[in-house]
Amino acid sequence: TAHKLSVSPEMDIMEYCRKEWRGNTPVAKRMRKGYEAVAQKFASIRRIRGDNFCAFRATLFQALSQATQLPRWLQSEDFTMLPENLLSKYDWIKQWQLKQKPGKKMGEISDEIKEYLILLRKKWKNISEIKDPLEKQEACDILFKNEEEEYSLYEALKFLMLNTAIELYNADKSGRRVPVFSWLLFARDTSSNPYQLMHNHLNHIGHSGGLEQVEMFLLAYALQYTIQVYRLYKYSTDEFITLYPNDPEEDWPVVTLITEDDRHYNIPVRMCQETML
Repeated sequence: TAHKLSVSPEMDIMEYCRKEWRGNTPVAKRMRKGYEAVAQKFASIRRIRGDNFCAFRATLFQALSQATQLPRWLQSEDFTMLPENLLSKYDWIKQWQLKQKPGKKMGEISDEIKEYLILLRKKWKNISEIKDPLEKQEACDILFKNEEEEYSLYEALKFLMLNTAIELYNADKSGRRVPVFSWLLFARDTSSNPYQLMHNHLNHIGHSGGLEQVEMFLLAYALQYTIQVYRLYKYSTDEFITLYPNDPEEDWPVVTLITEDDRHYNIPVRMCQETML
């Protein structure tokens, strides 16, 4: 069914914009200006299915479709041991909610999360080894048509975010320097520690809500990717192009997303020739 497509086929950016933003309201004018700016750099847009996982979907799709190697953190030996290692230190992780298995306790599902992490590594490895760009694109399209695998990957990403949050929280508590967003993350009444972050936020992503902005930073840190977002409603302000994190590491790859409202994300594709030179 067409509407179940996770990532729709390419469409010309300005054509898409004209279809979506016809009127002469100030908002429509601003959106058109925003899309024009994106169109200076990218030729096409692909719509991302919106089901509260769209930030994950857009980010992961972009990362995989340009992946040429396995990120360092995915290569490490103990990567797949994460669920066991964390559970041995933090009993509360048993309250992790699995999308496909609501009501199942984490004690029973650390093996399943391990499977999801192994799946993430396998898919990333396979796709990054494909040399031909069209073939690579096709492999991504196929992966994002397989709902079960797709949601398993998001489960893995969520768990990686929890792991990163725990690392940042502990680093801050022991007096090491942490990025500013980490303070903001734990300054929220609803997530003053990693347990609350899991309980009140991560467990709900994909069900009752998407990623808040501060969680976009956490996702970027977990993946060690810079997520660059064209925020169209902020056109003509200095937040129009926002980077998560805003002081990225030199060697982190960059993925680009588009949003009209900080809730739903689409992706620009096909860099215009002149910007690639």
